[in-house]
Amino acid sequence: MDSELVKIDVDMVLRERLPKHYKYIPRCVMRWLERTICQDRLNTILEKMHGRNSVDAASVALDEMNITIEATGLDDLPQGRYMFVSNHPLGGLDGLALISLLGNRYEHKIKFLVNDLLMAVRPLRGVFLPVNKYGSQSRVAAAQIEEALESDNQFITFPAGLCSRMQPDGSIADLTWQKAAVVHATNYHRDIVPVYFDARNSRFFYRFAQWRKRLGIKFNIELIFLPKEMIKKQGSTLHVIIGKPIAWSTLDASRPKQEAARLREIVYSMAQIPPKP
Repeated sequence: MDSELVKIDVDMVLRERLPKHYKYIPRCVMRWLERTICQDRLNTILEKMHGRNSVDAASVALDEMNITIEATGLDDLPQGRYMFVSNHPLGGLDGLALISLLGNRYEHKIKFLVNDLLMAVRPLRGVFLPVNKYGSQSRVAAAQIEEALESDNQFITFPAGLCSRMQPDGSIADLTWQKAAVVHATNYHRDIVPVYFDARNSRFFYRFAQWRKRLGIKFNIELIFLPKEMIKKQGSTLHVIIGKPIAWSTLDASRPKQEAARLREIVYSMAQIPPKP
């Protein structure tokens, strides 16, 4: 647990990060950013999470937003040391849901592989394992991941890294799944549990991402809208389908990219399985 209360302050961040340009930023732009990221609402949620362990913090955040999770298949899992691989439709709320769902199922013994930028969400640091997507991975971070994989903690990952995007046919799905999950599963003898998260962001979010890409802008500026996408889900029910374990010994370690693609197909085939009423 982190004793320091986290608070989002757009004004302070811009003042510290852009000291030479700060005075030229119009107040209306500042207010727009605060509204866009739902600063006040997020700070209320972070305040509720403060002082709790990571799993309880995730559960409290979901309760504060009146979000219910309905899971199919979790209670049917035999005892094991697993790697849970999930599609990533929402970009934040799905992570909170899996931390709460799996953390409470496995007595808080979980670890979640995430972008190192998410370490700024201090209440969840206890379950996060940071990965540097934009630079070299530090030895300390690599050692932490190895230790977690060797432990009895359940391991959770979104193999796509980024949240889902709109496909050419108009469907919403993950981009290419990375091979790390297959490599980790085979190296550390962890059976893989496929997870299908039945949810999506607004069409505005996906359309915006499409236009950003068409304009040749490499930075994923649509991420600024993810907090609002999460807040829009207040009062909703999220459906999660947990599949049957896939033995690590059945994976072809010599073809990790192809096996990652096969796991992605397995997860999306689970979309045909209706959740319990």
